[in-house]
Parts: sequence; C-alpha cells; structure tokens
Amino acid sequence: MNDTNDYAQWWLATLGRTVIWARLRVREAGTAEVFDSDGNTLSYDSEDTARAALMDAEFVELEGLDEDDARTRGFALSELTPPQAGDDAALAALMVQKLPLPH
Repeated sequence: MNDTNDYAQWWLATLGRTVIWARLRVREAGTAEVFDSDGNTLSYDSEDTARAALMDAEFVELEGLDEDDARTRGFALSELTPPQAGDDAALAALMVQKLPLPH
C-alpha cells in the first residue's frame, strides 16, 4: 500500500547498541502514520501529532542526527541504515537492529 505521494521519515530510539526504528509517513491529505517496531501502523491526524508522539517515546529523526548526536548515543552515524523490505510484513522483522560492537 505504498502511495508515491507519501513522504516518509525514519526515526530511531536506542538502547545500548540496539536501534529501534519507526517510519513516519505523511499522507497527501496531511494525516500521518507511524509504522513501529512491533509491526503496528499507528494513525495520527497530522505530521506534528505523529512527531510529538515519537519524541515523547524518545525517538529522534535520523535526518536530524549528526556525528556528535550519534556518538553520544554510542554509535557512528555511518552505522545507521534504515531497514528495507518489499512490504510492511517483511519490514516488521527488521525494525529492531543490534549493531555490532566497535573494535
């Protein structure tokens, strides 16, 4: 159900070297959906409401992270690649990633 008019943003939360992903998708009508690490799609009335819910859950937007932010969280920015899959059912299994320990 990927609509080419949707705008998607990747968000993440971390626990040690575990990255928990969330995808925020803004619909053409201005509503928003968050696909979470449990495979649930949560609907919101606006992008601002969805962003606030993610921030309340201590998620940060990937696009807004810099190297210092990443280092503070215990990883390098280059280690972060949002998961990709052909559909949301396959994506759900990839939404929690364990980063390897640094050498």
